[in-house]
Amino acid sequence: MTETPMREPTFLVLTALAEEPRHGYAVIEDVAGMTGGRVRLRAGTLYAALDRLRAEGLIEVDREEVVQSRLRRYYRLTGAGEQSLATETARLRAQATIAERRLHARQTRLGGATT
Repeated sequence: MTETPMREPTFLVLTALAEEPRHGYAVIEDVAGMTGGRVRLRAGTLYAALDRLRAEGLIEVDREEVVQSRLRRYYRLTGAGEQSLATETARLRAQATIAERRLHARQTRLGGATT
């Protein structure tokens, strides 16, 4: 049985947490940085995703602190989250390798035909 491919926002959130525990705003900023601003997670979307990922056992709360009278919660990957991210990374890499191979073959064919 094959797993369903991970949605891009989920992949990016897990990737943001792979390096170190982060609080929500730091995840938003890291995702924006990783994607050159192409993906901008909204707070409501992010926190719903964080709740879902916690329920799935892919992330957990690392610690909490109060900053300017507001609770800041830091999240980290669990072992299951790390494995899920590694599996999706391998799947994407395999797909990218196929695409690169086919593009190279196409360029070789087209290059040979025009010479």
